[in-house]
Amino acid sequence: MHDTPVWDPFPYVHQHLFDSENLQNHWARLHDGDQEPLPLDPEVLQAWVLYHCGEFEAAFRAGRLLGPAGYAVMNKACLIQADYLERNEAARLNLYFDTAERAKAHMAAEPGNPNAHYFYGYALGRYSQSTSVAQALVKGYGEKIKTAFETAIALNPRHADAHIALGSFHAEVIDKVGAMIGNITYGAKRETALHHFRTGLALIPRAAIALTEYARGLLMLDIEQFESEAMCLYEQAAAVQPLDAMEHLGVLQVQAELAS
Repeated sequence: MHDTPVWDPFPYVHQHLFDSENLQNHWARLHDGDQEPLPLDPEVLQAWVLYHCGEFEAAFRAGRLLGPAGYAVMNKACLIQADYLERNEAARLNLYFDTAERAKAHMAAEPGNPNAHYFYGYALGRYSQSTSVAQALVKGYGEKIKTAFETAIALNPRHADAHIALGSFHAEVIDKVGAMIGNITYGAKRETALHHFRTGLALIPRAAIALTEYARGLLMLDIEQFESEAMCLYEQAAAVQPLDAMEHLGVLQVQAELAS
């Protein structure tokens, strides 16, 4: 694992205030995408309080003291930090790589935990996107990413985030290597991408990040056919009222994209 430098802070930390009590009240809504169970351990719950308030580095460090019980909050904090706040490319790659390694260990320790598989696939996928998707596919990352998302869904069919991510995987493979090679080599299919996008969004229809990923996937599959639908999804995402720091960052990103 790489050394952990000081993280760039979430700039709106006082806009999303949670404590252990009101987080429990909002837990189902905040975690309907990843299906993470409500923690029974108060220390684990407190780490998630920090995460939802936008104190991602503090959440990561709190999770690190909890052993395997803290893997999920550590991994999610790292991924959101890397996706939205880390400005240094090398540091961002380290966050993705370290999360993938930690999730791989989590998979080995708890093979029946859907989020161990999901975070592994997500981190490895983002690492691949940040380096070279084509090279990542040659190295065999593609099959690992696909299997991780498929396993998360097999363990919990209501894991909306895994459905959206698997849809994005199929769309990106088709976009990068073409429909025929993507299908022969990785089983990537347009119909499968659309199925997982639609399944995921049906489970979390008001999630800004899901709406945005769906829109991006549609544009990768066929910009001419899906441009109008994708723009509609972007506009829906931009209008979401965020409940926590992660949603806030997702909404800000899509608003900036629409304004550019």
